[in-house]
Parts: sequence; C-alpha cells; structure tokens
Amino acid sequence: MSSSKQQIARAAGIVIVAFALSRVLGLAREMIIGRQFGTSGELDAYLAAFRLPDILFQLVAGGALGSAFIPTFSGYLARGDEQGAWRLASAVINLVLLLLSALALLAAVFAPLLVAEVVAPGFDPAKRALTVQLMRPMLLSPIIFGVSGIVMGILNSYQHFLLPASAPIVYNLSIIGAALALSPSLGIRSLAVGVVVGSLLHLAVQVPGLVKKGSHYFPILGLREPGVREVGRLMAPRVLGLAVVQLNFLVNTILASGLADGSLAALNFAWLLMLLPQGIFAQALATAAFPTFSELAAKRQVAEMRSTLSATLRAILYLAIPASVGLFALRYPIVQLLFQRGAFKEGSTEAVVWALQFYALGLFAHAVVEIVTRAFYALHDTLTPVLVGVGAMSINVVLSLILIGPLAHGGLALANSTATILEMAGLLLVIRRRLEGLEGDRLLSFTLRTVLAAGLMGFGVSWFATGRHEPSIIVGGGGIALGGLIYFAASLALGSGEVRALWQMALRR
Repeated sequence: MSSSKQQIARAAGIVIVAFALSRVLGLAREMIIGRQFGTSGELDAYLAAFRLPDILFQLVAGGALGSAFIPTFSGYLARGDEQGAWRLASAVINLVLLLLSALALLAAVFAPLLVAEVVAPGFDPAKRALTVQLMRPMLLSPIIFGVSGIVMGILNSYQHFLLPASAPIVYNLSIIGAALALSPSLGIRSLAVGVVVGSLLHLAVQVPGLVKKGSHYFPILGLREPGVREVGRLMAPRVLGLAVVQLNFLVNTILASGLADGSLAALNFAWLLMLLPQGIFAQALATAAFPTFSELAAKRQVAEMRSTLSATLRAILYLAIPASVGLFALRYPIVQLLFQRGAFKEGSTEAVVWALQFYALGLFAHAVVEIVTRAFYALHDTLTPVLVGVGAMSINVVLSLILIGPLAHGGLALANSTATILEMAGLLLVIRRRLEGLEGDRLLSFTLRTVLAAGLMGFGVSWFATGRHEPSIIVGGGGIALGGLIYFAASLALGSGEVRALWQMALRR
C-alpha cells in the first residue's frame, strides 16, 4: 500500500470511530426528540426554523469555505510559509464573522416575513409564530459555526482529525441534554437552546488543538492578499452549487409545509436515518482523504491521485451498497426499533418508513458524491461539481413538484435519490477524463461483485424479516446481523481481494 493510501487509512481509522460515535449520538438525539415530540406540528416548526440558520452557515462558511480554504491553507504549509497560512486563516475568520453577523441580524429582524413568505407559507398563523420564536435565537449558531468550521479546516490541514471529529459529538450531547432536561418546562424551545449551546461547544472543543499548533491571530481582512482572493475565487462557484442544494431543502420545506401535520418531521427522520451510514463511512473517508488529495494535487502526482481515488471509491462502495440494500429491506423494523415510543406512534412509523424506502435507493450515490467532489476541490476545481450539481438539483426540484402529488412526502425523497444518482454518474464521467482514468476495469469488476453480494444479502434479509411478528429488536437486530454475515461471506466467495485487505487491516488495528 502506498504512503498516501496508508495516510488516508490511518486518518480514516480515527475519523470513522469519532464519526460513528457522533452518528450514534445523533441517532440518540433523534430518538429522544421523537419520543418527546413524535411527528408533531411543533416539531415541523422547529425544523422549519432551523432551515434559515442552516442556509446562512452553508452558503458563507460551510462546505463552500472548507472546499476552498483547505487546499489554499495546505498550499501555504506545503511551501513552508506558516506565517502566511495563519494570516490567511485570520483574514478568513474575520471576514466570515462580519458577514454572518450582518446576515443573521437582518434575518432576525425580518423573520416574520421570511417565515410567512419564504420558509413555510403553508403553516397556519400559530405555527408560523412559533417558527419565528425558534428561529431568532438559533441565528446565533451560524456565526459560531462559521468560526468553528475554519478551525476544523486548519486542524485537518495539519492532518489532525481527532478534535474536529469530536466537535459534532459535543454538539449532539448539548441537544440531547437540552431535550431531556429542559423540554418539560420549555417544550420545543428546549431544542433551540441546545442548538446554540452546542455550537459554542463545537468551537470550544477544537481550541486546544489550535493552540497546540502555535496559532497566530492577525487583525486583518486581507482583501488584497493572494491567498484570500484564491479562497474567494474557489468559493464562488461552490457557493452557487450549495445555494442550489439549499434551495432544494427549502423547496422540500415549502412543499411539506402544505401537507398533513408531521410530514416535514417524518421526512426529516427518514433523511437522518439515511445519513447515519453515509455519515459514518462516506464523510469519514472523505474528510480523511481530502488533505491527501490536496497534497497529491499540489505536487502534481496525477497517477498516485488516480490510484488513491480509485481505492477510496472501492472502499466506500463496499460499505455503501449493502447499506442501501439493508436499509431498504429492514426499513420498517428499523424505524420501529429506533423511534416507536412515547409520542412517536404507529402512524409516525408509517410516515417515516414511506419516505425512508425512497431515500435508501440513493444512499450509495450520496456516498460516492461525497468522495468524488473532494477530488475536484483538491484539483482547485470547484466549478465542475457545481455545474453537475446544478443540473441534478434542478431535476430534483422538477421531480419533487411532479411526485409530491401521487407520493406525498415520499415523492420528495424519491426525487432526491434520483437526482443524486444522476449527479454521481456525471461527476464520475468528468473526473475519469480529468485523471486519465480511474482504474476502470478494476473498479467496475469490484462494483459488480459488490452489487451481487449485496443482492444476495438483500434476498436473505427480506426472507428473514417478511411475515415475522416478533419484537422489532429481534427482527431488526437479527436482520442486520444476518445481513452482515451473508454479505461478508458472499464477498469472500466472489473473490474480492479488497475485502481481505480491509479485514487484515482491521485485525492489525
């Protein structure tokens, strides 16, 4: 195994553990929220209130900034210009703070108009008023997350992953604590408190790592500095792409606000369940691989980058394809097992399962997109993923409008999966040309074997789960265990050499 792949493997081992813990806590958070509020109208209001703060963060300091900042910051480090790197970081932090503070203030002032006309026009007046009350305090969170996101990028550039990967853990713990301790007295408002406190903890947990790296702060904006301009140049197309993605989320919120009470909540529970395996594997691998991709691109080692990307794709497909199949086959017992308690009744389970079956179809595509876009960002190409994403997400909007009629909130989930599969296909075609191949024969052969193994697993799991009336812990837990055994055995029988390598690496660790 090359040094680049070993570097990613070491980093991924750390990040996957932290991401897994974070996702488990995220799942616990949703289980507690579901028990406290079910798929209720007030939970719809909280989710709608969360939409605008999330849009502000994502557009100004979310994936756009990370995809632009890390390659530029890493370039300074690769040239040995550490002071220049810290000047860049200081300038970007200052600019993000100013911009997000101004936007958050404007959003707080005009919150009633934004909720009534943009975010949730389908809500009744009482639900809109609650949405405004929840939104205003949560507008503090994007300001804090903006700084925290830059700190995360700095530490990742230094190949330090533990503290950044731990930040979402404390964020989830904050919301869990607020839901348990404050919901009896504050109701749904407790979640807003948890979000704001959690964003502060998200930043605080990373500060020791920043201090250890000998950080230097400069009170500058640096608008004329080359590094700041490079970050801005790389961000511009990515912001456009994220704007389209956020538009899709906003369209979902708008359309779901006109459906039955709880539709937005059900859609959110299903989306988060789909993101659970995607977050553990795809985001962990992408986070670990991105600095290595950036380093290889900076050194113009195209052959090594091609081989590294192909190996990373094989690893993610091996994990994501069976996750898609398993989530679809066991959707009902999984939702029952995780959520059906307290205020989360049988009707809530039916509503979440209806959306989850459609989201599961696109899980593997979400995972691949997560990896491939990082390769483009490492090549300082943020435009191509945006153009492909704009096309795919435009299809998403059109399909949402078409499918919501016959399929209700399930149509929104199916539209998302279809668009993401198309986005994955487009990105793979372009990156293949850019890197003069992707070890295509090997990747295709591996994917076909993986699909066959996952198909055998799906048949076995469906046979096991169909018609059973035992408690969901037996059907769901037993189905997951059986599926894992079938898939692993089928993979070995089909001669996947990568499987043996992954198993040997896990045993060594």
